[in-house]
Amino acid sequence: MAWQPSPESLSTLAACLKDSLSGFDKAAQKQAEIMLTQAKSSPDINNYLVYLFSSQEPPSGLQCSPEDYFLIRSSAAIMLKNNIKTSSKEVSDSSLALIKMGIPMCLQDKNAQIRNYAGVIATEMIRRGGIMSWPELLPELLKMIGNESGQVTDEAQEGATAAMAKICEDNFKMLERELNGERPLNFILPKLIQATKSPLPKVRAHALTAINVFTARKSQAMLNSIDDLLQHLFALATDSSNDVRRQVCRAFAQLVESRPDKIQPHLPGLVDYIITQQQSDDEDLATDAAEFWLTVGEHEHLWHSLSPYIGKIIPVLLDCMVYSAEDIALLGGASDDEDEEDLEKDIKPQFAKKQSARQANKDGSADSAQNGNAYEKLASMDDDLEEGEIDDFDDGDDASPDERWTLRKCSAAALDVFARDFRDPVFESIMPYLNKNIRHTDWPYREAAVLAFGAVAEGCMNVVTPHLPQLVPYLISLLNDPEPVVRQITCWTLGRYSSWAADLTDPQQKQLYFEPMMEGILTKMLDSNKKVQEAGASAFANLEEKAGKKLEPYSLPIIQQFVRCFRKYKDRNMYILYDCVQTLAESIGPALAQENLVNELMPALIERWTKVSDQSRELFPLLECLSYVAMALNDAFTPYAQPIFVRCVNIIHQNLEASLALTNDPSIEAPDKDFLITSLDLLSAIIQALDPTMSAKLVQESQPAFFELLTFCMEDPTDEVRQSAYALLGDCAKYVFEQLQPSLPNIFPVLLKQLDLDNIIDEEIDNGFGVINNACWSAGEIAIRHKSNMAPYVPELFQRFVEIITNPGIPKGVTENAAIALGRLGLGNGDLLAPHLANFAEDFLISMDEVDPSDEKATAFRGFTAIVEKNPMAMEKSLLHFFTSIARYRDLKLRSETKNGLHEDFQKAIGIYRQIIPQFDQFLSQLQPQDQQTLRTTTYVRSRAD
Repeated sequence: MAWQPSPESLSTLAACLKDSLSGFDKAAQKQAEIMLTQAKSSPDINNYLVYLFSSQEPPSGLQCSPEDYFLIRSSAAIMLKNNIKTSSKEVSDSSLALIKMGIPMCLQDKNAQIRNYAGVIATEMIRRGGIMSWPELLPELLKMIGNESGQVTDEAQEGATAAMAKICEDNFKMLERELNGERPLNFILPKLIQATKSPLPKVRAHALTAINVFTARKSQAMLNSIDDLLQHLFALATDSSNDVRRQVCRAFAQLVESRPDKIQPHLPGLVDYIITQQQSDDEDLATDAAEFWLTVGEHEHLWHSLSPYIGKIIPVLLDCMVYSAEDIALLGGASDDEDEEDLEKDIKPQFAKKQSARQANKDGSADSAQNGNAYEKLASMDDDLEEGEIDDFDDGDDASPDERWTLRKCSAAALDVFARDFRDPVFESIMPYLNKNIRHTDWPYREAAVLAFGAVAEGCMNVVTPHLPQLVPYLISLLNDPEPVVRQITCWTLGRYSSWAADLTDPQQKQLYFEPMMEGILTKMLDSNKKVQEAGASAFANLEEKAGKKLEPYSLPIIQQFVRCFRKYKDRNMYILYDCVQTLAESIGPALAQENLVNELMPALIERWTKVSDQSRELFPLLECLSYVAMALNDAFTPYAQPIFVRCVNIIHQNLEASLALTNDPSIEAPDKDFLITSLDLLSAIIQALDPTMSAKLVQESQPAFFELLTFCMEDPTDEVRQSAYALLGDCAKYVFEQLQPSLPNIFPVLLKQLDLDNIIDEEIDNGFGVINNACWSAGEIAIRHKSNMAPYVPELFQRFVEIITNPGIPKGVTENAAIALGRLGLGNGDLLAPHLANFAEDFLISMDEVDPSDEKATAFRGFTAIVEKNPMAMEKSLLHFFTSIARYRDLKLRSETKNGLHEDFQKAIGIYRQIIPQFDQFLSQLQPQDQQTLRTTTYVRSRAD
């Protein structure tokens, strides 16, 4: 007998579902959420949910208004989707059968929102179970989309196409893979292209949306269909629907990346088309059109082809950079809001930076988290919300124009790209516009001119420089403009030109331009408008990066202004203030440790430290800021270290316990991993900064046990947590090895597992490499101190390191760190590795060829040379490479015992080969002449007369 719901249970569930979406009665909402959580344990819960969701009319006995029933159906859909997402393995076969019956019905519903929900659930079913978990779905959708029977309703066609678009977006890799000898996309793509001829605008738009998932990807299906697709795109270019033309613009932009050869012949016509669409009254369409310039301008070769059209394109970009009347209304005009508290939804989430330890051949400079990019594309979507779901905090189109990606920002970004592409001609083309508008009496034109001037800074600096002595003072005067939006963009533009001011060497010019610029931006950090404060702080962080150590003479007034900001700022701007402090610490380094500076800065930071709770997201930027400050202060950080260290350990402990509780009760909220990441990073910084005896004391006195917690973090499922944990492990090996040593028997099994390449999941391979990089580095740091005690772990470590350095798919920096760790294993373990020397010597030497001179490289070569001495005959095929490496070893800047010992080791190794090789000088003649000369002019190779 078919499953039937209990009327009483159905009514109770319906009431809870309705109340769970009620924004008026918070008590009822909370009670409903509790009851729904309890209902999840019922084996029939998903049956009830799909029954309510798929019933277009209220079931018999359920009394409610059409509006309330819509809420019930919506809430049922959301709960059903979440159940599939979080507990798909627990959904019974009978429930799955009901869901597969109900979803196609809902895709034909009269209500568009219900159809959207159905598409979301179908997508989640495929994502969790794979295509073969519901093999009938895609063929059924394609039949509905194509209206093969001629009897499919318009709503069904629209619902099926929207669902197909969602499935393509969330499962594109699955559709491209071979399945039972066929790739689903080979069948789906032609059907979608055909659907772009539908008489229904929404079907055409959804079909293009689905197709655009693949236009930037070079799949076989797209290769086969590209010419047919282009024909359809050109036919749709004049479509009456703005949504269709938006997707056409997106398709052309994505084809620039995947098939520029197909775009190139049509570029003249596309230029005119994109300009026309960019001038549309529909801002979404205009913005998508403007993104075409970004993709072409950033294409390695195609941008050259735009050269003849710059005169057409630039004026359109400039016109689109002026705030629209609607945007001006949303901005709300001038306001002094410095004393208003921030709403929680206004505070942008911050994400902890991944700690990467000693990445070989990487630029060590950190990008400022807040670069003040006026046209930065904001990504604020909640991953847990799909199209059609209800978000109580979604402001939709009412969001402020400086909080969302707009035509204005996109046009400014395109101008920036063109300035970097074409340089001087772009500035020459905007000069008339600047002359006309930069002093305009209407602030929107004045603001747009300042934005344009800032946008061309990077690409046009050479041609702009002669104008800066006149323009910079005027910009500084605009910092006092009555309109906050003008002050805001002026801060950003001055930040873009701060490198010019910072590089001035003439004292008089510095006094005329750099110091007023710095003072003006600093002053705006305490503007009466909070967004101007934010722009001032962003610009000053930018200036700090450009000026670097040149800020040292001004450190005290800068820090004094920061301290005033700590007293004044509300929550949102506190985040960027931390960035200013950490960028200053990074820029001037040890100069920050002067007593007067420490006495100004640290009390303000510690006051904030005591106010921020262990659960606040503000901890992330605060902990990160303190990491940079600790590294700059070194021993001067000692008075503040102990309570900060203890609190970081407690935060890690709390979050590990919360993660453990989550495994026992999946219904509780998961802890934010950024608490772990930033705490681990700050512990690393403190251990590096303090005198080793103080660091050792902090580690020794830690409760809970420090290395027990660290080992748990090394096993955390989140890559970023493990990456920071291994960075901390390496720092502990360097600075507190005596305290670490007793824990190594527990740590090494975890570390060895991490080095197994088979444990990296394909989709997360980039993050996985970051963890392996740090694991290699930490293993090497342990090896040079543990020496012969490493013996129990040498065989497996050796195997892992060789697998990494011989794998061509591993990033260069990771193979270099693995090679360094492999070499260091030879310190005290040469006997164990010598029998294998012939199998890894060449790969080791290749990996080390481009590693910059450092103590790490020196210790790696010392260990390698120790292995060579144990088995010199194994170097037969690699000996010339080894001698070349010795000849080209440059470490003039190194002043350490390691350096001296290395050159003695090189001398000893060459001496061994002089004894083994009868015609040694003749053997050396196989080297490059300059390498022979280097060896002969050093003490490495002496003539036989000596």
